[in-house]
Amino acid sequence: MKEMAFFRADSIFKRYEKNPILTAEKWPYPVNAVFNPGATRLKDGTVLLLCRVEDKTGLSHLCAAYSHNGVDSWKIEPAMSLHPDPDSYPEEIWGIEDPRITYLSSLDKYAVAYTSYSRGGAGVSLALTKDFVHYERLGVILPPEDKDAALLPHLIKGKWAIIHRPVTSLGAHIWISYSPDMKNWGSHKLILQARRGAWWDAGKIGLAAPPIETPKGWLILYHGVRFTASGAIYRLGLALLDMANPEKCLLRGKAWIFGPEAPYERFGDVNNVVFPCGYVLDGDGDKIFLYYGAADSCIALASGSLKELLQWLEENGEPEKAELSPF
Repeated sequence: MKEMAFFRADSIFKRYEKNPILTAEKWPYPVNAVFNPGATRLKDGTVLLLCRVEDKTGLSHLCAAYSHNGVDSWKIEPAMSLHPDPDSYPEEIWGIEDPRITYLSSLDKYAVAYTSYSRGGAGVSLALTKDFVHYERLGVILPPEDKDAALLPHLIKGKWAIIHRPVTSLGAHIWISYSPDMKNWGSHKLILQARRGAWWDAGKIGLAAPPIETPKGWLILYHGVRFTASGAIYRLGLALLDMANPEKCLLRGKAWIFGPEAPYERFGDVNNVVFPCGYVLDGDGDKIFLYYGAADSCIALASGSLKELLQWLEENGEPEKAELSPF
């Protein structure tokens, strides 16, 4: 067994010293909390966060915020960007949550995969947009119980691919599915399982930010949950998937790389949660800005190096040994 290189928790991702960057108090209309934003860099270089906003009914919608540097001076839209529409999409009756954004260059559109909260539970819905003002809703594409979804940015063997987290009799694990048209999904494969026992990610796992395309493969940031006597703890781990065949996990880190430490991460509507849904890369293609929900109450920022993440995974990761099967 490879000996694990131990490290300080703040050596991989460094928190922005003025965190949190967005809070309910900064919103232009009354809300309870803002958290779990999807993120992308627009063509003019502006960073867009599509934030989950929970109003004082308890239901969530999505609202856009913009920044030229992705750090401060955020401009927040004065109204909802994407709101629940239960009359046309009944699966959104209890709100929409946790968007993940993928730019699809072949279509020149952004795909927003989000959680639609229906009477049957959480499902995955999809919308396409060019400007984050007008949306083409495709409706629910993966039924409950399913969430934590993001599209890969280009076709895999001629089909669209989506990574997601259904809950089955096996538990809450990470899967991949394929589609010719983004509406009809099949060829479902289990690709990463929650560990068992006392591991930090033994309770359940799910995709964090969308997969990052690197020369070594798809870098996956995923959240892992450990259930303790005082409640759940949400932390962040790394895995690397094969570029041509993302069903194959090349490496998976044994330790978590980022977890709740700061007061705004430890205490909130849901304690002990760091939950990223989006990232952007700086102009050098290496520096990564990671945007995450902290304690289901506010939005925070951490930065790191893509090269260092891959190096850490090579030093602290192992291939998945067991063949995964849902049967």
